[in-house]
Order: sequence, then C-alpha cells, then structure tokens
Amino acid sequence: MLLLAVDTSGKNGSLALARTTPDQTQIDVLEVVPLAGGAFSAQLVPQIAALLQKHGHSKNDFGAFAVASGPGSFTGLRVGLAAIKALAEALQKPIVAVSLLEAVACRAAARGRVLAALDAGRGDVYVGDYELDPQGHTDQVRMHSERLLGREEFAAEAGSPGAKAKLVVTPDAGLAEALRQARIQVERIESPDSGVIARLGWRHLQRGETVCPEELEANYIRHSDAEIFSKPAP
Repeated sequence: MLLLAVDTSGKNGSLALARTTPDQTQIDVLEVVPLAGGAFSAQLVPQIAALLQKHGHSKNDFGAFAVASGPGSFTGLRVGLAAIKALAEALQKPIVAVSLLEAVACRAAARGRVLAALDAGRGDVYVGDYELDPQGHTDQVRMHSERLLGREEFAAEAGSPGAKAKLVVTPDAGLAEALRQARIQVERIESPDSGVIARLGWRHLQRGETVCPEELEANYIRHSDAEIFSKPAP
C-alpha cells in the first residue's frame, strides 16, 4: 500500500511517498520532496504526479493519505488540506490528520511527559502537552492538551516547580534560546517534515483514527485575523 503525506503548515513544506512493508507491519518512506513556500498551490499537484511517475506508480495505488493539519500558516494549511481532500474524495481513500505538535513531541530523544512548542509569532507559542511511551513506542502517544500561550505565560508554566512536563521540545532556535536563558530544560530538534507525518499517519491509520474528506479540518489553535476583526465590538 502507498501512503502520501503532505505538510504545507510552514514557510516551506514537503510531501512524502511511503510504502508499507510486505508484512504490512511497518512503513518505509521512499522519498521526501521539498516544497518552496509561497507557491504550494502551484507545486503540489505537479510534484505528486512527478513523484508517482518516478517510482512507477499511479494515483490509483494510493491506499491512504496523511496530512499535517496544523497549527501553522492559515493559507498554507488550506492548500494542503484542499489537495488531500480532493484526492481522498476522488479515490475513496481514508485520511489521517496529524498534529504538527505531535510530530514535534515524537522527535524528542527523551521519553515521558514533554511540552512540544512552536513559535506562533506575535509573542505567542503553540504548546502541546504530550506523554511519550517510556519504551519508545511511537504508537503509544497520549495528548493531554494543545493550546496557544503567551511566551511569558508559557515560560512561567514550563519552569514552575509543579510542572508535570520537565522538558520542552522545539525546532525553533529563538524560542529554545529564550527558554534556556530562563533555565528551562530544552531539547532542540530538526523540524519534522512529511516523512515524519507519513510515519505518524501510518500509526494512526493502524488504530483506525481516520477522517473522511468532509470531516477534515485544520487545527489552527489560534483564530485568524479575519475571525478576530470580524467580531462585533462589545
């Protein structure tokens, strides 16, 4: 079975083609293709077609789709989700929505309770409170919460003596340095790409955690400017 994974949540994105092993117990990522930011809508479909042709497959070989559902760029997420919705609807295949915060958490070298953090801009941080299996099984990941916090609020919470998670995991250099200066334990990781989304998507797929195209929604966490400024004044 082939699985296509797409991540258009950030300034740059990627797509990955993955294939299950003959015994259907694991998935191998065949290739990850980078996508330049600012032109996701123009690149995505041609790159998918080129990737399939390169590996000798057609779209009919897809068995499922995985997509980074957020948080991240509002415009970028919409492009990726729209493409996956269209493919899944046309081919009648399941979709797995993967939180980018889960992908960050699962890249941690440490196990146990961790806080996955992404710089949300405007002095805010996207925060995912996750518990990773001590034995390193990526199919045993528990989410406690995902929230948007101000940087100072997040630092105070992460550094408090009663904090349940003692480690922050982030790919953002500036955020990592700010937390280190606040004497908070930080593990800086490489940004997860669509290869990571494919592997996590496969785990979710095995547990039957899928959605149909009409149910797929972005995990923005923060409201868009349009939603904020369209609210009537009190």
